Amino acid sequence: MGSDSETEKSAQKDKEKKKLLALAPIAKPLAGKKLNKRIFKLVRRAAGHKCLKRGVKEVVKSIRRGNKGLCIIAGNISPIDVITHVPILCEESDIPYIYVPSKEDLANAGATKRPTCCVLVLTKPTKGELAQEEQEKLKSDYDQVVSDVSELASSMF
Repeated sequence: MGSDSETEKSAQKDKEKKKLLALAPIAKPLAGKKLNKRIFKLVRRAAGHKCLKRGVKEVVKSIRRGNKGLCIIAGNISPIDVITHVPILCEESDIPYIYVPSKEDLANAGATKRPTCCVLVLTKPTKGELAQEEQEKLKSDYDQVVSDVSELASSMF
């Protein structure tokens, strides 16, 4: 019985290694395991409250319109040319961005079945309003992740 859990653990480690091998060379700053969990939790909550823009086209349009938020980019995109302009747009607009290892995990957190290249987590929904409690929860999660991302980004440069 103990060997089953060991084989599952080794299979999980193999999956993690494959994800890291598929990463693009420009995927920096890359979120660690703990930050990954926080990011996916934030994306899940934002998707539930309609505070999420999915896909390169929507994200770029939203950034150009002046919406602020946190940009999360998948690191295993092929060809990489699809997303190379997104970090530049984010830097010009002072929007924090971070890479996560897998587009499949990002889509799963964003409540879609289709793998997603990038998402933009907005602080408030595009249409309508949130309840005060929900707004505060989302804002606190958002602030915590953004502070971790900016800390990680500042340690790189």
